[in-house]
Amino acid sequence: MTLAAFEMSRRHVLAATAAAPVRAGAAASPDAAKVSDSTPSERVSLTVNGKVYQSTIDPRTTLLDLLRDHLRLTGTKKGCDHGQCGACTVLSDGHRINSCLTLAVMQSGREITTIEGIGSAEKLHPLQQAFLDHDGYQCGYCTPGQICSTVGALDEVRRGVPSHVTTDITAPMKPTDVEMRERLSGNICRCGAYANIHKAIAQVVETQS
Repeated sequence: MTLAAFEMSRRHVLAATAAAPVRAGAAASPDAAKVSDSTPSERVSLTVNGKVYQSTIDPRTTLLDLLRDHLRLTGTKKGCDHGQCGACTVLSDGHRINSCLTLAVMQSGREITTIEGIGSAEKLHPLQQAFLDHDGYQCGYCTPGQICSTVGALDEVRRGVPSHVTTDITAPMKPTDVEMRERLSGNICRCGAYANIHKAIAQVVETQS
């Protein structure tokens, strides 16, 4: 008998091992691939950019994925998905948050503002116009998060919320360059357009002062 008679293809090997019986005395492993018929779900109601959305979702869905995949509001970007780059920044009841780090069900009942709610092509927010005026972007991927974060940071200053570089919490707070650089340190721009971003912010601060 030649060696060729014992040759077996990869498919035959896989089929043979899949059909092999369990050895006597060996415990059969649980069926890990079996999926439950009832997928967990949770009802969530959010006001996004002034419009009420109600959905039944997997409770493990992040706010970022709800916005992008369910509501098709793709202006909010998924960058690192670990809360380190700031590309997914949105406003929740006026406070800036990383939407990749919060579950959608945790934000139920709150008002969410994304870049689509900051301004529109027909009526730009002053900050959006300033980014255009000073070329505060290159690829533009981080820009929605930069703008949402700046809107939230300027509101923090108006409300007197101190930062790590605030020297006097009793004095009226001002959005100085040092303050704004610190507050926006969590928003990363891989293109390195920071100088122009701060020029855009300074333009808005000057017009509002």
